[in-house]
Amino acid sequence: MSRKKRKSNPRNRKRNVKEFTPKHNTVVKNIEYYEGITVGELAQKCNRNASDVIKILFMLGNMVTINSMLDDESVELVCLEFNITPKKVDPLEEEDSLLDDEVDDPKDLKPRAPIVTIMGHVDHGKTTLLDSIRKTKVVEGEFGGITQHIGAYQVGVDGKLVTFLDTPGHEAFTAMRARGAKVTDLVVIVVAADDSVMPQTKEAVDHAKAADVPIIVAINKIDKPTANPDRVMNEMADLGLTPEEWGGDTIYVQTSAKLGTGIKDLLETILVLSEVKDLKANPNRIATGTVIEAKLDKGRGPVATLLIQNGTLNFGDFLVVGTTYGKVRKMTDDMGEEIKSALPSTPVEIIGLSEVPEAGDMFKVFDDEREARLLAQRRNQVKIEQERKQTSAMSLEELTQRIAEGEAKEIPMIIKADVQGSAEAVKASMEKLEVEDVRINVIRSTAGAISESDVMLAEASGAVIIGFNVRPDANVRKMAGDSGVSIRLHKVIYKALEEVESAMKGLLNPVFEEVVIGQAEVRQIYKASKVGTIAGCMVQDGKIIRDCNVRLIRDGIVVYDGKLGSLKRFQNDAKEVSAGYECGLTIENFNDIKEGDLVEAYKDQEVPIE
Repeated sequence: MSRKKRKSNPRNRKRNVKEFTPKHNTVVKNIEYYEGITVGELAQKCNRNASDVIKILFMLGNMVTINSMLDDESVELVCLEFNITPKKVDPLEEEDSLLDDEVDDPKDLKPRAPIVTIMGHVDHGKTTLLDSIRKTKVVEGEFGGITQHIGAYQVGVDGKLVTFLDTPGHEAFTAMRARGAKVTDLVVIVVAADDSVMPQTKEAVDHAKAADVPIIVAINKIDKPTANPDRVMNEMADLGLTPEEWGGDTIYVQTSAKLGTGIKDLLETILVLSEVKDLKANPNRIATGTVIEAKLDKGRGPVATLLIQNGTLNFGDFLVVGTTYGKVRKMTDDMGEEIKSALPSTPVEIIGLSEVPEAGDMFKVFDDEREARLLAQRRNQVKIEQERKQTSAMSLEELTQRIAEGEAKEIPMIIKADVQGSAEAVKASMEKLEVEDVRINVIRSTAGAISESDVMLAEASGAVIIGFNVRPDANVRKMAGDSGVSIRLHKVIYKALEEVESAMKGLLNPVFEEVVIGQAEVRQIYKASKVGTIAGCMVQDGKIIRDCNVRLIRDGIVVYDGKLGSLKRFQNDAKEVSAGYECGLTIENFNDIKEGDLVEAYKDQEVPIE
């Protein structure tokens, strides 16, 4: 009986790895390499087989594979064997690789939607204004009606698209507002007609001016009885935004987001300014842009909101985002609809990245996944090295400061937030808190749920964990309770700041002030061999309390300052003796008491820190 030929299992087949074949007629004398170069990449640069490099390193005692990363010493030893001069390229040069430095042919440029950033002070109606434009209820989803994240939305206006960025108005999110201004074409600064110009309004104006973009001022809440648009225009003119009707170049639009008044005028103004700017981009090229927001979703993993600034982002594209990389595995628009491609000026939410990027990071699409991965690794290595240098320099600076000012105190802190932008903002706000010689030391600030590793780090460093819009699970809570780690959870940032500031005040050395509680005159002296000098006194004012501090005053001069030794009323110990009563007392370690001396009792009372 003939035996059937077994089919080979594809899983058991040896993978066909395509190895670089050296060109024997080419002699390499010099090469450039970067941090973290692999064995295979070094062999290719040296025009050698990877097996030759592996053999040299094996003879030197290094067991490596074709994908092993090499340090500088190993690269130099291999090059020495091949008689090649290596030159290390500064990885910082790779930072420019995500910049959109490609010059487009004017023929390829197509009109794109304007990107409009809405800025202003907290509670001046920015989100409600955008809500009126979108005809949705965005503001109802925010805690306390305060926007906590950057929102990116695309709206159709008279058949044309406009992209809006809604930035938080709270003071803590200054960095996020600055990030919004960097990617914007127009800025709408919202000022409440009944509240006028506030500190965050001024910051918004500064960011818009720094971005060198046109500014439209929307005077909101004109429906209120206390509205005073003229006062707003005067105060904004003082900031350099002179209205057109006063001979300036800033357009002012009066609106009521609640009633919808002036919304059409605002949109028409945005379209007119956009047409003047003649905004264009090339959709027929690889996509580049900026991360608007990023978070770690429990079910989907790292999620990033990207704003495409040039090119077209397609499903399946490989991209580098800051120091991470990935493949676009799913892409949705601002309404949650899944899409396959996104044109310039379009905000999209993607999943497929290896890690959570930072808000404000640039991104760029690459043709090859391997190229994207290697670039992300190199950028990550640069970031780690910079953080190490920064941490080391800061430690030295702190050490010098502590020597100069005496022993300083600090609160180690771990910050976890639902999105990266909030984590950054909370960290920046915490580090700004100053209460004399107490400071905040943020040792970790990331997006995502509070994990067991966070608790372990907090236990090792004695840190407090601040959770912003995140909750720990039961295991993490138990672990924190067992290890004595404090987890503080918050939804609104200023409440977290108030709590931490109170904790900082509690760490300060208490401030005491002296309070005189009583005075007694020495009327008679008794000598006792075992006790010392006993003073028979009459309490003249206040009261004398057991264990209080006392001063012995003779002819208006303090002779001794110490502690009360004992206090008796007749033969019995007394807790206190009030004015008008006699008592007997002794002073610790002092016996030179004379008739006519005054004994002043006082105590140090702690003063609350404001």
